Amino acid sequence: MLTWKEIISFSQKGNPTPEKRVEKSEAEWKELLTPEQFRITRQKGTERPNSGDLCSIYDEGKYNCVCCNTPLFDSTIKFSSGTGWPSFTQPIEENAIKYHKDISFGMIRVEVMCNTCDAHLGHIFPDGPEPSGLRYCINSESMKLEKTT
Repeated sequence: MLTWKEIISFSQKGNPTPEKRVEKSEAEWKELLTPEQFRITRQKGTERPNSGDLCSIYDEGKYNCVCCNTPLFDSTIKFSSGTGWPSFTQPIEENAIKYHKDISFGMIRVEVMCNTCDAHLGHIFPDGPEPSGLRYCINSESMKLEKTT
């Protein structure tokens, strides 16, 4: 189980190695994604709170990157944070997520990205539920739910 200390270490000293890499040109991403998905995942945008389809869905399955389909989170680690964005306590695999120190907007935060394709997903905070104490605050537009049937 990842801890806040490990997240900070990844953001400062380097991230886990991904299983594979997916790289496309900006034109290829624009062709593949909706304008809102492109704005969020490739231009580091944020959706309005409570506007994403995945905020209130708790169906069983895996939440995959909308850009490259890499599994990021499992439904069993999703929780209602009351923040207006889907929230998770851990990634599906330690190397699924990439961490980057974000000093934009006059704040110090840790950005989370897909470690396979560098898609912006959201941010992580140390105010989640136990036992990890982590809250991955993720844009709905950056993921797609692959439901378990």
